Order: sequence, then C-alpha cells, then structure tokens
Amino acid sequence: MAKEKENTTPKESKKSEKKKPGKVSKWFKDLRSEFKKVVWPSKKTVVNNTSVVLAVVVLAACLVGALDAGFLSLMDLVYNR
Repeated sequence: MAKEKENTTPKESKKSEKKKPGKVSKWFKDLRSEFKKVVWPSKKTVVNNTSVVLAVVVLAACLVGALDAGFLSLMDLVYNR
C-alpha cells in the first residue's frame, strides 16, 4: 500500500519574520518589570555574607599553606637522608 502525499501549500509569511517596530523597547520594558519583581537583599545581609565568604577564604588559604609547609618539611626530611 502506497501512502499518498498530502498536498502541501507554501506557508504564508510568518509574523515572526517581519520586524515589529518597538520590539527592542518592549524588551526593555519587560526587563524593567522583571527587575521590579526581584527581592534584593539588604545592605546588612550583603555585608554579612561577604564577610563570611572572606573569612572562609582566609581560613582555607591558611590551611592549604600549613599543609604545603608540612609536606615541604616532610619532603626535605626524605630527600636529605
């Protein structure tokens, strides 16, 4: 059994293909309305979170530095014998 092909007509010009005037300004208006929906943190929260992150980074750097110094001393003991 052979399937018959349906008669396809050329598609009409799509609306999306045409440039709409004001498309860019609509995008900025939508962007502005979305920014109004965002719940922004307070200055106190930002300062608190930033200080916690900096403290953790400093502690991690000290830990990695101490481990590096320890392994360096261990390697000196191994190779100097």
